[in-house]
Amino acid sequence: MIRSFQNKTTESVSQGRSPKGFPADLVRVAQRKLFMLDNADELIDLRTPPGNRLEALKGDRAGQHSIRINDQFRICFRWVDGGAEDVEIADYH
Repeated sequence: MIRSFQNKTTESVSQGRSPKGFPADLVRVAQRKLFMLDNADELIDLRTPPGNRLEALKGDRAGQHSIRINDQFRICFRWVDGGAEDVEIADYH
């Protein structure tokens, strides 16, 4: 379950809207990935499909995990007590 969003852009995408400045061609894929995140009961549920490429992040993002939207964008979040917090769509490369 998604408990909180890091920003309004990510929250808007989760509601199916295409925020200004966000690539319109990514909205549908990002919304589908956010739906998966919202429905995950355990972190391991996000390993399927393999295209999610679930990974624990390091460095200044230590404590966060990410799943892949495409080669450039990720959904980053903290997994706390069975739910996702501080969910954000990030281009951190």
